Amino acid sequence: MSRIIKTIEIEGQQGVALFDTGATLTYVVKKFLKDVPLRSVLRPYKVAIGGREIEVKEFCAIRGKIEGLGFDTEATPVDKIGKADGKEIDILIGALTMEQWGIKLDPKNGSLDLTFLKERIFTEFCILIFDF
Repeated sequence: MSRIIKTIEIEGQQGVALFDTGATLTYVVKKFLKDVPLRSVLRPYKVAIGGREIEVKEFCAIRGKIEGLGFDTEATPVDKIGKADGKEIDILIGALTMEQWGIKLDPKNGSLDLTFLKERIFTEFCILIFDF
């Protein structure tokens, strides 16, 4: 079993990403967000990341590429994430982003299943209500 750490692209820049199903949100080091508009959260909240607690006051929408495949997601800007397996992590991809884009992890061999991201076929479900 291993952590899955890959070099990906965020806002046109290469960065080291940790894919973490134990994290709900996606976090990005602020140096990647120079031209990205930040929005204030309605009410600040605290999270523990990289062994320390931070107060989240902002979020943003980001664009990136994993193995050349484009995606977009909501992210939380942070000053620092920390290290994993001796590498400084720039982006922590959380469960919501992985679920949104169907990214599956194979920790046995340290790989990503990007089938859904490649196919880009979305199935939306809706309930139709008929009034007779």
